[in-house]
Amino acid sequence: MIKQQWQAWRERLSSLIVLFVMGLMLVAGWRTVALMSVSGQEPAAATAVSDATLFIEADTAVSPLAGFEDSLPQLSDSSLAPGLNPHTYQGQLPEHELQTYLVQRGDTPTSIADRFGIQVETILGGNPRLSEESSLLQAGVEIIIMPIDGVLHDVQPGDTLEGLAQLYGVPVDDIINYEPNNLEFPYRLYPETQVVVPGAVREVFVWTPPDLSSVIGRTSREGSGVTPVVVGTGTFRYPVNSRNFTQYFWFGHRGIDIALPIGNPVYASDTGTVTFAGWNIYGFGNLIVVNHGNGYETFYAHLDSINVVPGQIVYQGNVIGATGNTGNSSGPHIHFEIRRNATQQDPCWYIGC
Repeated sequence: MIKQQWQAWRERLSSLIVLFVMGLMLVAGWRTVALMSVSGQEPAAATAVSDATLFIEADTAVSPLAGFEDSLPQLSDSSLAPGLNPHTYQGQLPEHELQTYLVQRGDTPTSIADRFGIQVETILGGNPRLSEESSLLQAGVEIIIMPIDGVLHDVQPGDTLEGLAQLYGVPVDDIINYEPNNLEFPYRLYPETQVVVPGAVREVFVWTPPDLSSVIGRTSREGSGVTPVVVGTGTFRYPVNSRNFTQYFWFGHRGIDIALPIGNPVYASDTGTVTFAGWNIYGFGNLIVVNHGNGYETFYAHLDSINVVPGQIVYQGNVIGATGNTGNSSGPHIHFEIRRNATQQDPCWYIGC
């Protein structure tokens, strides 16, 4: 009875051992297939693996992530990406809504400025040629009217916002904040465009003639001044026999223009000494300047001919030249100025226009 029980227990134990071994084999086979599928290899029949196939030489560098690189996420860091290429980046260009106006007979700079609600200086700000050609503001001429007071600046190569602000004496922010300029960071200016500089005033170039010392010598010096050879009367007469005024004194034109045919006589407005008689490169054309020895000077520009020389004394009413159309002039006329202590005065205050 005991022998039969022992035999039965041994048979059960053998069966359990066989099942345990078969389970181990199944687990080992599953792991082998899983590893092969991960490495991209096709599963093969289980064979004996020799120790040589598992040997890895010490000097062979093997990444611990070998076979897993393609499945790992790729990180992209653009925090150090380069900025816009300044040579290829094109910002928005200025867009201005400018008006034009055809000057009518009887118009003056003041009446035009009042009509459009701007300062008279702004007429020059939008029309730089008015400071170059003294007779341009006349009937039939078309001029630009700006929407606000300021200067319409033609951008040149090399111009910068800081440079414009310094040139016109206005804050940089005023230029940036004017929306039609379309300025956005990095605030580049583009040649052949126009930028409005709000509140700016275009500078008017004023040429300074030689003083008395250049024509009467330095031997007549008394203290820091020069003793004139002759002194004017202090009163002035019309320089020509015409009252056809084509332009009066204003900010952009510091004299008066009187139209008349070429060749009419030009008279000395008062007694004095000629300090300049010749061609002037700053737009006056043939020019005569008379220093009257009392702080006053008179200018006679755009002449056809000159009858005096520097250093010559002239008396009020003497013929000193003839009217013409030379220099920056759009028609036969004389440009006449009176300066007191180098400051340009309105001639109409002295001769009555």
